[in-house]
Amino acid sequence: MLERLNQALDHLETCLDREIDMAEVARIAAVSEYHFRRLFSALAGMPLPVYVRRRRMTLAGAEVLAGELTLLDVAVRYGYGSGEAFARAFRSVHGIGPGEARRTGAVLTAQPRMSFRVVVEGGTAMRYRVVEKGAFRVVGRKARVPLVHEGVNAAAAAHVASLDEQAIVRMKELVHQEPEGVLSAVVYLTDSREEGAEADYWVGVVTGPDVAAEELDALDVPAGTWAVFDNRGPYPSALQELWRDVFTQWFPSNPYVSRPGPELLRTQPVEIGAETGSQLWIPVERGSSGSARA
Repeated sequence: MLERLNQALDHLETCLDREIDMAEVARIAAVSEYHFRRLFSALAGMPLPVYVRRRRMTLAGAEVLAGELTLLDVAVRYGYGSGEAFARAFRSVHGIGPGEARRTGAVLTAQPRMSFRVVVEGGTAMRYRVVEKGAFRVVGRKARVPLVHEGVNAAAAAHVASLDEQAIVRMKELVHQEPEGVLSAVVYLTDSREEGAEADYWVGVVTGPDVAAEELDALDVPAGTWAVFDNRGPYPSALQELWRDVFTQWFPSNPYVSRPGPELLRTQPVEIGAETGSQLWIPVERGSSGSARA
């Protein structure tokens, strides 16, 4: 799969001076556009649109300093319909406007081309199973929270702390199927997985698709395939490392890709650093034959 991903990045590089068809880029990688965006974000540590903007502004910066084209010509070449929009994008990457950069010969910031490679670390084996699951409903309470990659997510913790005993008792009464018990469900609002991006964070239980509880929020989830990972380690670092390893190690070496849907997590919160067991459910589907061979 990494070979396919690098081929897709090579193709993306040839399209920086025109509109990029991300569906075609994903086709070259032999995965869905949804999975390509998620996998890139996990591997690169930044969302795909941010990488594209930084690469475009790296190339545009060289042309601004060269002085052979007008600033408007450079803007149009890299897909900006106005000098103002180009200047905003340029400043977001280089910290200086294109006009000032040209006048002063300023030092600019370069985003190198990316490529992915396998690093063998002899890591811990990942315990998982694949489950075919019918439609279900998550019933509980929802809050919008920012993503946090390391340490405790204060907004998520505050949401959990805000739940009253009556709501928790009612949730437990509605438990209907696996995964059992009170759990969390995360629904991402955009393709971005960068620190601070927002997501809908649910605390609830999994129950039948027709179960209703008027006093609680409901999230309907269609039937599909799930990869289920069992994990044990210090809280919350072991969970954050598990999510990273799923996307950087498990997906590239297995014939599955991610699909839209909530990520489910059942765990027992403990003091920071204390050991706890957890179970992570990731919505997946079989990849194409090309992605399985890569």
